[in-house]
Order: sequence, then C-alpha cells, then structure tokens
Amino acid sequence: MSLVVYLAALVFAMTSVLLFRRPRTALRNPLTLSTCVAIVLGALVFVCAAPATLATVNELTGIPNFGAPLTYGMLSAYSCAVLVLLINWRGGSRARVRRMVLRSMAAYGLLVVAIVVLFTLADTDTERLTDLDTYYADTPFMREMILLYLLGHSAAMLVMCTVCVKWGREVGGPLRTGLRLILLGALLDVVGFQLTKYTAVVARWWGHDLDFLSTTVAPPMASLAALLCSAGFLLPRLLPPVVAQWRGLGDYRRLEPLWSLVKSVSTAPKPPTAWWQLPQARLQWREVSIHDALLTLAPYFDHRVRERVRDTALRAGRSPHQARLAAEAAMLADSARRAAAREEPPETAGRYRLHATEVSGPSGLVELAQALDRPPTAPDGAVPSALTGPRAEPEEPHVA
Repeated sequence: MSLVVYLAALVFAMTSVLLFRRPRTALRNPLTLSTCVAIVLGALVFVCAAPATLATVNELTGIPNFGAPLTYGMLSAYSCAVLVLLINWRGGSRARVRRMVLRSMAAYGLLVVAIVVLFTLADTDTERLTDLDTYYADTPFMREMILLYLLGHSAAMLVMCTVCVKWGREVGGPLRTGLRLILLGALLDVVGFQLTKYTAVVARWWGHDLDFLSTTVAPPMASLAALLCSAGFLLPRLLPPVVAQWRGLGDYRRLEPLWSLVKSVSTAPKPPTAWWQLPQARLQWREVSIHDALLTLAPYFDHRVRERVRDTALRAGRSPHQARLAAEAAMLADSARRAAAREEPPETAGRYRLHATEVSGPSGLVELAQALDRPPTAPDGAVPSALTGPRAEPEEPHVA
C-alpha cells in the first residue's frame, strides 16, 4: 500500500514542479502559487498517509498513532488550499478575494486545532497503521476527530464539484477539459474515498465490520482521484504551450524543402545544435535564416519566370493565390540556381515582395515551401519548367 501512495505523491509533486518551472513569475501570480501549494500539500498528504511513514513518525515521536493527527491536519490544510485555489481561480476584486481566503484559512485552521486537541484527549495506546479510522470509530474524542477531518475534506470536495460544474458551462477548450478532469477526480474522491470511509465508520457504530472499505478500497480510489485532479490542474496550463511546440515542430519540418534550397546563401548566424532546444526555438532560427537568404536572392529574381508560371497556373485552374505561390516558388528556384552558378542578375530583376514576407509568422514560408513541391500542371498534363520555354515580355514588377 505504501508504494501506491508514494507513487501518487510523486505524481502530485511532479505536477507542482511543472507548474512552478518559473519561480519568480509563479510567486507573483496568486493562481499559480495557490495551485502549486495545493498540489504540494496533496503530495504531502499521501506521503504522511503511507503506513511506512506513519510507523516512522510514531517511532520518532514516541507517541502511538501520532501520524494520524499529522495526516489529518495535512489533509485539512490541503482541503483549505483547494478552496483558496478555487477563490483565486474565480477571481474578483482583490479585497473580496483576500477576505474569502482569510475566512477559509481561519475555518480550516480551527479545524486543525480541533483535530490536535481531540487526539490529545483520546486514548490511543494501540498503534494502528492501516485501520485507525475503523479501529477507533467508537473511541471517545477519536470518533469526533475522525468525523471532523472527513467533514472538512468533504466540504472542500463538494465545493470543488459545484464550482467545476458551474464554470464548465461558461468556458471552453483546454480549461473546460481540465475542469471536467478535476470534477471527475473530486467525485471519485467523494464516492471512492469519503463515502467508503463514512460507511466503514458508521458500520462500526452499529456493530458491523466493513473495514475493507476503509483499508482496501479507499486508498487506491484516493490515489486515482489525485491523479485525475493533478491532470486537470495541469491541462489548461501545459496543453497550450505543448500544442504550440508541436505545431512549431510541424512547421519546422515543412520548411525543409525551402531551407534546403536557400541555406547555401544564408548569412545568418548558425543556430545552436543543442539536442534539448525546443521546436519553436529551432523554428525561429530557421525563419530568420530563410528570410536572410531571401534578401540575398532578391537581386536574382527573374520576373519573366514568375509571370510565365503564374499564367500557366491560372490556365490550369489554380486560384490567384495558388498561382502566385507557384510563380514565386519557380522564381525563387531560378534565383537559387543563378546564385549557385554565380551568374549575373537577370535584366528583368527588380524589387519584389514575396507573399511569405507579407504575413507574420511562419505560415507564408510554409506555403512557399509546399509550393516548391507542387509545380503548376499545364492543361495537357505536362509539368512546365520555370527555366525553359518562351519568355514573355515582363510586366512592371511589384514594388514593395
């Protein structure tokens, strides 16, 4: 059982590390800070609840079952942190948020004090590492302590369920998915952990033995609920940058035909080759290098090539935009050939602004790279060459 609980604690801890990857920024953001605090406290709850930890704490303090108020106090602190997180998530005026946070902290602070006082008054000489709740269910003061910690945790989870249902109707995208995961985790906590605990304790009051619900069913259900909640906390914050990096990787790869064509003339500094460099950083370096190469090749642009391929593409049924991209790709390929052969710039060379330089981001370059692999098809099915065929009289080139 200790291994399962420790694994849940590890997942919680890793979640907080991912959210707290920029400490200075996180400390200034109440939402990020409260999220990390809630997750860290959740991880500590699992660490404290493990039988191996309980035995160690009891041995170090010399007090049988001292790990119980420690675990229950930590669970109450986690419940309070969840409410604080929800308050910060909801937002509002700073005074209102501060007032609600202080009220929550005061209420659960009193709960923790009550747990400690009741444990001190109770007679708990027999150490119980896995079934303390049911073993001491009829013991004066311990009975009240067990009910208090369960009620405090239930209140926090039910509030979380209510808030997730309400906000889930108002938001969309990753945030809605995250709220649904948190809701599922909270419901699993309520049904799989708390309800089983309540049932086992009440069964003891009536002389029945349903201890397996508390000792066998509840711990793994709590661990699974924690995994779902941590995924819900992570998803809205980590999914957008992960999606952005994935798209960056796709654009980086789609730029390969264009980069292969122009990299020999690029004078931009060579990008770092560290294996850990993120796709968006690699994409940015490639964009800069390609734009630098396009500036170098601009004097070699032959507008007769561009016009001829554009007209061919239009006759083949391409849209004006597709025809322009195909014509620019052919002109760029011709200019790269001229530059590699160290030829003189063509007489029709002039200033021309490629579509790829008119739009922000990598989308224009990606379209140009894809056009390099899709030459316009002539009406008879032949693929016209940008470098052969009769030369038409050039039109006036577009001036940027």
